[in-house]
Amino acid sequence: MFEGIIMEIKTFYCNPLRECSYVAWDETKECVIIDPGFYGDRERQRLYNFIEERQLKPVKVLLTHGHFDHVLSLDEVARQYQIPVLMHPADREQIVRSQEWCQSLGLVCTPFGGEFTDIADGDVIRFGNLSLEVIATPGHTQGGVCFYSQADSVLFSGDTLFAGSIGRSDHPGGDYDQLMESIARKLMPLDGDVYVLPGHGPATSIGYERVTNPFLQPA
Repeated sequence: MFEGIIMEIKTFYCNPLRECSYVAWDETKECVIIDPGFYGDRERQRLYNFIEERQLKPVKVLLTHGHFDHVLSLDEVARQYQIPVLMHPADREQIVRSQEWCQSLGLVCTPFGGEFTDIADGDVIRFGNLSLEVIATPGHTQGGVCFYSQADSVLFSGDTLFAGSIGRSDHPGGDYDQLMESIARKLMPLDGDVYVLPGHGPATSIGYERVTNPFLQPA
């Protein structure tokens, strides 16, 4: 668990793809659930137990994008807490396609039966005393976004940027050149000490990726 000056964050590694789901909260106990990829009752119960033990109050689900491994428990989590789901509208087709991916991999994924709340580049999402800025980073998917807390120097990067790598762009909706432009224009200008929490794998920082990530070095 990473504890910032204001924001506290719990990381959960989920489903066969080891997707990173996050819970973020502050002293008010209001929290958001980012990319609920929990698969099966055991993984979901880990989330529910943690929220109960910490006496947290979930108020929103935030999606960095709509790929199946990031939304495997979206429907149940949203119904469990009766909270809105925020996502960029360009990724709604990815939510529909997630059912096809699950079937092809032999996974069970309940379709999301609720409504989405649209978010866009520059929007500010507030919960408790915290706020997250929406940074649109299309390329991995057309509706891919990151969530940035300037106050805590934390970036939830989804599948846009990883430690030592970048997101895939060979799935439907992906575009390599667009992804590289998103990273160069939107993420690399952030302060070097910004702590990056990706959709898979270990945490990193903007500064470390600037100088070590092989995809971001001059040709």
